[in-house]
Amino acid sequence: MPPVWRPPTPPWTEDVARKSEAAQRLIGRIAVAHPNATFATSLQIEDAVVTDLIARAGAKIDLFMLETGRLAEETLEAKLAIQQRYGLEIAAYKPDPAEVAAWVARHGQDGFYEGVELRKACCAMRKVRPLARALTGRTAWITGQRREQAQSRADLREQEFDDAHGIEKYNPLADWTLDDVWAYARARDLPVNALYARGYASIGCDPCTRAIRADEDVRAGRWWWEANNSKECGLHVAEAPALTS
Repeated sequence: MPPVWRPPTPPWTEDVARKSEAAQRLIGRIAVAHPNATFATSLQIEDAVVTDLIARAGAKIDLFMLETGRLAEETLEAKLAIQQRYGLEIAAYKPDPAEVAAWVARHGQDGFYEGVELRKACCAMRKVRPLARALTGRTAWITGQRREQAQSRADLREQEFDDAHGIEKYNPLADWTLDDVWAYARARDLPVNALYARGYASIGCDPCTRAIRADEDVRAGRWWWEANNSKECGLHVAEAPALTS
């Protein structure tokens, strides 16, 4: 059986330095152009890098996370470590408790395993609608997305207009590779989610994420019971989010 996936240990290179400087400059420009810009962190490795770049740029950009109610304890511990490292607060946006209770009563706590539509409905409830609240009144938001992460992100740009929320969207790591991300994180000794050391290559809600083998795609551990072409949660879509489930 192939070994469990392990985080790469790439060296710091001139290319990583160049990308880091470019991303830091971009973040500085975002802060000037959009004083109310916000960064959505999932506490994954990419978001640890963006958080560090924001701090190094001295940019006044606040951070928020989507506290879905199903996150792993290691992810919540990563939140505390980031807050302590940078002396900041990560705002938590949660789903509507009444909506969650009604959904669970109807489909069961883990009803998302029963089909793609149910899983996407769960994501909409726990992620998409809280995101809409988090972005209300903003003119721009920042993500840690990369083109290399998935085929659906192959055409990702550093700056794009988010039609779903009617604001600008920035992806400072759009052209970064996984090796770039880990080279930066290791060189800066960034706090990272402990699940990476246990073979988790991409981390979401606890029941929807698993460790992967070294020969699997890095997103194979996300919604592993589904076909590859369905592996998005709805946070990065063109259409406006629905208001009800």
